[in-house]
Amino acid sequence: METCRKVFVEVTGRFTEDGKITPLSLKWEDGRVYDIDRVTDVRNRASMRAGGKGMRYECQIRNRSSFLYYEDGKWFVEAL
Repeated sequence: METCRKVFVEVTGRFTEDGKITPLSLKWEDGRVYDIDRVTDVRNRASMRAGGKGMRYECQIRNRSSFLYYEDGKWFVEAL
């Protein structure tokens, strides 16, 4: 399995009254902002490629499936 690095990103999200988070967009390390078209799955999972674990959000961004992780109050994505 290929190893990656964690890229910590800024996320804009919506919080429900019961504490659930829905990410709406993320800001990449170069400053570009990507809208999250939809979240297709949320579950507690480990990042096998970059290490760490937390809530994994499977997101559709520009018609591509991507994993966004929320771990210890920080958001990250896996990058090569």
